[in-house]
Amino acid sequence: MVNATVRRIIGDLTGRTHRRTVGLLTAQLDATVKGVDLAADLAAGRVSPAEARERMAGVEHEGDERRAALVAELSTTLTTPIDREDLYRFSRSVDDVLDGLRDLVRETDLFGLPGDPADLPALQAVREGLIALRRAVDGLPGAPGQVHQGAMAARKAAGRVRRAYQEAIAALLRDEGRAGTLGRRELLRRLDGIGRRLKDAAADLSDALLKRGH
Repeated sequence: MVNATVRRIIGDLTGRTHRRTVGLLTAQLDATVKGVDLAADLAAGRVSPAEARERMAGVEHEGDERRAALVAELSTTLTTPIDREDLYRFSRSVDDVLDGLRDLVRETDLFGLPGDPADLPALQAVREGLIALRRAVDGLPGAPGQVHQGAMAARKAAGRVRRAYQEAIAALLRDEGRAGTLGRRELLRRLDGIGRRLKDAAADLSDALLKRGH
C-alpha cells in the first residue's frame, strides 16, 4: 500500500498538490467576496444592519474554515506554487480583508446607523480587487504574467477604495451637523482599512513572484 509520504511525492510530481493549494486559496477568496457582497447589500439598504451582522457571522466562519484548511495543507505538502511563507502571508491578508468587512457590518449595527449608499463605490472596488486576486491565484501554477496582472489590478482597486474614502470624509466634514457624524467617520476609517489590507494582499503576491525571479 502506498503510504502518505509517497502519495504526497506523487501529487507534487503530477501537479495535484499545487492545484489543491490554489483551490483552497480561491475558496478563501470566494468567501471574502461573499463578505463584500453582504456589506454592499447593507449599504444599499437591501438588508438591515442586524440581519447583515447575523449573516456575516456565517460568512466569517466559512472564511476561517477555508484558511484553516489551507494552513493544514501548507504544513504537510512538500512543494508549493510559491514559498509557503508567502502563501501564508497572502492568506492572512485576505483574512484581514474579511475581518474588516465583518467589523464594518458589526459596527454599523452597534452604532445604530443605517447602511450608507456612499459606501458602494469603495465596496465595488474591493470586490473588483478580490476578483483580480482570484485571477492572479489561478495563474500561480505556471502563469506569472497572469499573477502580475491580477496583483496590479488589485492594487489599482485598493487605490480606488482610498479615493472613495477621501471623498466620503470630505462630504462628511461638510455636513458636521448631521446626526451620527462621529460613528460614520469611524465606519469610513474601517472601510479605508479594508482597502489597505487589499493592497497588502496584492503586494504579498507580487513580492512572492519577485523572490521566485519572475
